[in-house]
Amino acid sequence: MTLKRCFPPVVDAGTRVLILGSLPGEASLAQGQYYANRQNRFWRLLGDILGEDLVGMDYPARLRTLLAHHVGLWDVVAQARREGSLDSNIRGHAGNDLLGLVESLPNLVAIAFNGGTAARIGLKLIEAHGDRHQNGDRHQILKLPSSSPAHTLPYSEKLSAWQALRAWLPEPQRSARHSKN
Repeated sequence: MTLKRCFPPVVDAGTRVLILGSLPGEASLAQGQYYANRQNRFWRLLGDILGEDLVGMDYPARLRTLLAHHVGLWDVVAQARREGSLDSNIRGHAGNDLLGLVESLPNLVAIAFNGGTAARIGLKLIEAHGDRHQNGDRHQILKLPSSSPAHTLPYSEKLSAWQALRAWLPEPQRSARHSKN
């Protein structure tokens, strides 16, 4: 089995919501981009939530737009052996330093897991150390249905669940290109 590694986190000091996947799939690893498989609904879901055409943007613009909306990305698995892209094939994984990342984000209020594998692994990593804000409050934890095409839940049901992210994000703001008459 091939050893696969995750990408660096996409976060900044303004990150309020951190979305955690499991480990990039084959298309993502080949392109060096989060959620590069065109069948994965991640960019469409977030675009619908943020009021932005993320699918129509190039990759660097997608990442800048997420950060502008206070959304960060990373994966719970730092590296693992896996044939193909299915989470069920992940073997011998090493977890990322989620606690270290969470502690470095002063405005973080919610951690969202993209799918069951990300939630299962990520919760173990976070709860082992006690996930708490500096003031002692716990971060809101969301377990979202996977955006992967392997998770066959209809898009409308995925979107309905993912809309819970809106509670921790600023209202979508239309950029100048959307507000011109």
